[in-house]
Amino acid sequence: MARGTIADTYVAAIQHDLADLPADATRVGVVRRPTPWFHAAVDENQPELGPPVDLLESMRDAAEAMKMQGLCEEGAHNAAWDQVGFGDAYREYLETDDDARAALAALADRLAAGETLALVCFENTATKRCHRTILKAVLAESDR
Repeated sequence: MARGTIADTYVAAIQHDLADLPADATRVGVVRRPTPWFHAAVDENQPELGPPVDLLESMRDAAEAMKMQGLCEEGAHNAAWDQVGFGDAYREYLETDDDARAALAALADRLAAGETLALVCFENTATKRCHRTILKAVLAESDR
């Protein structure tokens, strides 16, 4: 069977019919703490693939401090990402947390079986950095 494809988008794009996703894509939320309205926009959610709570909190705290210094929302978010080493910390989490590893392996198996997946969270990556781009890259690397 042919390998499936992987796409990604953010929830507001789905809600406002702006997401350009394959018609057969299973929309997989990758949010640690989803809201009820988030669940309505996805087919399933894999919270173990959301960033760990401590990483999310350190990111939020750093971004808030930067906004207090005058940075805009997007600028503070992206600067906080770098300050807390978000990308490296999230990759390490994916490699070392048993639940995350199991969820990642399950998605890789689904892709290998030919399923089309679309990773979904809150951030519009046109303006803000997001863990789902790292997750998408890790899944692509698992195919090599």
